[in-house]
Amino acid sequence: MYRILVVDDEDAVRTAVRRRIEREGFEADEAENESQAEEKINSAEPPYDVVVTDMVMDSEASGATVLKAAVSRDIFTEVIVLTAYGNVANAVECMKLGAFDYVEKNIPGVDVYDLLVLKIEQAVQRRRSSIGTMRRADRILKSISEDDD
Repeated sequence: MYRILVVDDEDAVRTAVRRRIEREGFEADEAENESQAEEKINSAEPPYDVVVTDMVMDSEASGATVLKAAVSRDIFTEVIVLTAYGNVANAVECMKLGAFDYVEKNIPGVDVYDLLVLKIEQAVQRRRSSIGTMRRADRILKSISEDDD
């Protein structure tokens, strides 16, 4: 089962996202701010598969801080940044830091929960594929080094 961490300082949003994720069959955990998220990310065993984080919580850079913590802990953890205040500069910065995606909470005519579930499913697929590729590469390298012996 894939593990998702939901980080948002708004209780109602955090709970709604967690419930929706769990309904889709994922295991979900919550953090209400960036420091709690960093604690959970660093102590999670195994690491979270996906982290969904609000962009602005304790500061305007909270989402970027959570993103950095997640990819520092496990380069294959996929991070989706949610924001109510979308802007191009924030989106570009998050993508440069390694975010899987950047999603606005208030898109007219779009059920953001449906969109988020789709993004999580895509993120899980990318994580699975990346880890599979690394395992295959490791096996090939081991095989080559055994042949050299």
